[in-house]
Amino acid sequence: MDAATFAAAYLENLSRAITELPLESIVELIDAVDMIRTNGGTVHLIGNGGSAGTPSHSAGDWSKELSMRTICHTDNVSALTAWANDTDYSNVFAASLSVYLQEGDLLIAYSGSGNSENVIKGVAVAHDRGIKVAAITGDYKGGAGGRLATVADISIICPTTSMERIEDFQLIINHIVKEAIKDRHGITSTC
Repeated sequence: MDAATFAAAYLENLSRAITELPLESIVELIDAVDMIRTNGGTVHLIGNGGSAGTPSHSAGDWSKELSMRTICHTDNVSALTAWANDTDYSNVFAASLSVYLQEGDLLIAYSGSGNSENVIKGVAVAHDRGIKVAAITGDYKGGAGGRLATVADISIICPTTSMERIEDFQLIINHIVKEAIKDRHGITSTC
């Protein structure tokens, strides 16, 4: 397949899937993040690989443009690798969240498959502490959001089996949340 045909097919698939995003769940996430912002809580973000990059991007966007507390638990490489080395990689988010979660916070878990063991363990810690959990996941390998979609309070399952498009949607959802809250409160852009 030539590059133009591939690019056109990618964009067609992305466009189709955009129309199938679960709007109600996105609105739930907007409201949850806005409530944390209003009440002075912290949004915690976790994920692996590309699903770690978007939480970092989201934490930067939301702290800067929404003036709210965010912690992306993959941004402290020393802590992340210490927990992995000294305990187990499947424990990195559970351990970190055990230190930082406070009453009234929100956890957003990103996973293309929804089956990352370290993400699932982090969600368990949040639930044990009574913390609301949102998931941004996908249908990678036909998994319909995996275990993560079934254990989150808010589940956004991106309607595609492509990891790349799932990661595209994670960033789109970040920007929708940020821009919706800015619009709701009349916050002007600082970009």
